Amino acid sequence: MNFEELAEFKKDLKNLLKKYRTLNDDLDVVKKVLATFPDERPPFSFRLDNLNIETCIIKVKKIACKSLKGRGVNSGLRLIYAHFIEEKKITFIELYHKNEKENEDRQRIIYNFK
Repeated sequence: MNFEELAEFKKDLKNLLKKYRTLNDDLDVVKKVLATFPDERPPFSFRLDNLNIETCIIKVKKIACKSLKGRGVNSGLRLIYAHFIEEKKITFIELYHKNEKENEDRQRIIYNFK
């Protein structure tokens, strides 16, 4: 599985790394899981619908973060990615904490994957 990141995702990650120092390691764990199980797996992740695009967009709600001790997968971090099945590729779109932002940036998704 090939992993790519949008420029906006890199900016999100850089900002969140100031608060959550282990985030790079935590994302490596997520990448290992996604390499094996790239599709949605409720309740950990689910497909975003009603975007009017053909690309499979998935939101991961349960990400373990070592910086948030004692929370496990209830860290509040959210990851949005696009899964390209034929190309065996995953593109990370957005990363945020649910306390800082309520929902994903649908405009970013539509703009990049129209």
